[in-house]
Amino acid sequence: RGETCHMTHPKHILGRYGEQAACDFLVSIGHEIIDRNWHGPTGELDIVTRVAGLTVFVEVKTRNGRGFGHPFEAITETKAGRMRRTAAAWLTAKQVGPVPVRFDALSVLVEGGRVHIEHMKQVL
Repeated sequence: RGETCHMTHPKHILGRYGEQAACDFLVSIGHEIIDRNWHGPTGELDIVTRVAGLTVFVEVKTRNGRGFGHPFEAITETKAGRMRRTAAAWLTAKQVGPVPVRFDALSVLVEGGRVHIEHMKQVL
C-alpha cells in the first residue's frame, strides 16, 4: 500500500516525453537510433545513435521551466565519468569493435506549451 508505479510520476512522464522529442530531433538531423535506455553496470545511456560513421552517446536532460537552472548544468564531472564508463560497457556488451565515438548532450526545455531543444556535440 502507498506504492505507485514510478513511470506515472510527472517527472518520469516529462523525462519520457523529452527523450522521445530528443529522438525525433536526432532522426530529423540524420541520426539513426540504435539503442535507448540501456542499463549497464555503471549506469544508463539515454540514447545511442549512429551518424556519419560515428557512434554517438546522447545524454538527454529535460526540464519544464528554468527553476532548476539550464538542463546542461546537470551534467557534472561525476556524471561525465559515469557516462564514459557506461559507453565502454555498451560497446563491450554489443561487441562493437573499435569505432569512433562522440558524446553529445541534448537539452529539452518544455515551457509554456513549447519545446526548445539544444544540441551540444562533443561534451566530453
